[in-house]
Amino acid sequence: MRKVVALEFLSLDGVMQAPGGPDEDRSGGFKFGGWTFPYMDDTSGEVMTKQMSQPFDLLLGKKTYEIFAAYWPKQTGEIGKLFNKVTKYVVGEDVDASWEKTVVIQGDMVGELTKLRAGDGPMLQVYGSGNMLQTLLEHDLVDELWLKTFPVTLGKGKRLFGEGTRPAAWKLTESMVTPAGVIVANYVRDGEVRTGSVE
Repeated sequence: MRKVVALEFLSLDGVMQAPGGPDEDRSGGFKFGGWTFPYMDDTSGEVMTKQMSQPFDLLLGKKTYEIFAAYWPKQTGEIGKLFNKVTKYVVGEDVDASWEKTVVIQGDMVGELTKLRAGDGPMLQVYGSGNMLQTLLEHDLVDELWLKTFPVTLGKGKRLFGEGTRPAAWKLTESMVTPAGVIVANYVRDGEVRTGSVE
């Protein structure tokens, strides 16, 4: 079985929309695209390098895939080489799959993703892909969360945990704070929600 790991950049109030650049996504009047960059430092880069140094394929929603496909095939750095080499699984209709090693998932998304996760292969890393990620969380198809929480509140925008999020327990496996104040925290799925009492 393959692990599904969501690597997400979050604001303190849980927004994950458009971390990469000013014009990445202005839907719904979002005006803070590129909000992560003032907090990026060498430590953040080292964290990302470590997380991408193990074998993985990409699992992306259509919008994130289109952003990646417009940028990464032209890049010759280490991340560009890596993203161009791995298999890209993209969920959506009418996808231009011309980026090398792209596989399009259509139809019964939950069924197809369940089969993909149950198969053999490296972990499936999810970046962005908010709409698809909501479906994965709702159907308990995320095994790990590798979150970077930035010291900024954005007020509105697409959030990691939406209305359909399934109640679940998570276990913290690793954490640190970068010099710029970014909290890096990794969690693994840890059964059902447990309750108790202060009495």
